Amino acid sequence: MKEQENEKFPAGWHKAFYTLWLGCFITGMGYSMTMPFIALFIADLGNYSKLQINLYSGLAFAMTFIAQAIVSPYWGNLADRKGRKLMCMRASGVMALTITLTGFAPNAIYIIVMRFIQGSFSGYINNATALMAGETPHRRSGWVMSQMMTAGTAGNLVGPLLGGALSSFFGNIFGGAWGYRIPFFITGFLMLLVFFATTFLVHENFTPISREKMKPMKEIMAGLPSVKLIILMFITTMLVQSSSMSIDPIVSLYVKSMMPNSDNVAFVAGVVAATPGLGTLIAASKIGHKMDEVGPLRVLRIGLVVGFILFIPMALTHNPWVLAVLRFFLGIASAAMLPAAQTVLTLNTPAESFGRIFSYNQSFQAVGSVLGALMGSTISGLSSYAAVFWITGFTLFINFILVIIFAWGISYRRK
Repeated sequence: MKEQENEKFPAGWHKAFYTLWLGCFITGMGYSMTMPFIALFIADLGNYSKLQINLYSGLAFAMTFIAQAIVSPYWGNLADRKGRKLMCMRASGVMALTITLTGFAPNAIYIIVMRFIQGSFSGYINNATALMAGETPHRRSGWVMSQMMTAGTAGNLVGPLLGGALSSFFGNIFGGAWGYRIPFFITGFLMLLVFFATTFLVHENFTPISREKMKPMKEIMAGLPSVKLIILMFITTMLVQSSSMSIDPIVSLYVKSMMPNSDNVAFVAGVVAATPGLGTLIAASKIGHKMDEVGPLRVLRIGLVVGFILFIPMALTHNPWVLAVLRFFLGIASAAMLPAAQTVLTLNTPAESFGRIFSYNQSFQAVGSVLGALMGSTISGLSSYAAVFWITGFTLFINFILVIIFAWGISYRRK
């Protein structure tokens, strides 16, 4: 009875959880509401050639992740000294400003610069996840990590639909690039609401640490229960994120190659693109509970194997609806990969080091996004769309082998 009493959630935990979940949802929605249409926005800003539009769009996409990879360790250090709530406020506040200013863009270079600044100050979802990891009893960490993932996933599902509808609606009213500007203004306003909600509704049980009392990262890594496990989870995060991003840029083109004479390509491609998120949403809660029962490493191994197997028929199919079904099941497998890696980090990292460990994880995730997008574009250009699925599936298999070799027999610690 006394043990159950000690495992109660801290006061204000649920209010903080719902606020941060909604903040992650809006962050994911805001990103996907604007980014899919960035190439169309750039095309309306000047007389750019096709090559210039592709180049500028690629840079606008990559700049955010490049900035995240570079700057995240600094913010992680600050998070361990000042708390994760302040980092969430910093990210949402600056995003509200930069996204709004992007809506006033006069040219492509301006957008690229704003995206770099946005990436330098971003990190709401990762810091919100780290905050909840520090506030949650370890017996519920798997479920909470899964739920925090569903927030961004749900936002990514809603964002493109809302962004497309808003762009079309305001484009018909105002004409020109204004159809693409309005979603940036709306996203900026929503991020401002996230900033105020995080400021006034989230309480973090955190005692600030002076710079002098902070342990150096080298000492923290040396004191971890298993350094190789932490590094393995960084690599897992990078490879899993890369496997996701390698497919996203070429999904619509792959669908088009299956339906060369169809007028319905855009709709079918949208369905194929959305099904993984739907699978993740449906399965995340159940998998999160299972993670708390059997341990995140076992769930991670299963997720990697299932993901690898699913990529084989994806590379072989010539039917977009079969591809959609397979990607739905891949979404279920995804709910067993990144949340499992984050749960392993949570259960094997001292609370005073959460900020830095999760920031390094964010850096690896950002690198995975850039590598995945480059891999998908390069392989599809040099070989075929199917080859992207073969090679992506192979990276998950390699990841599975690494987990077997370096994490077999390792258990996780419970609070």
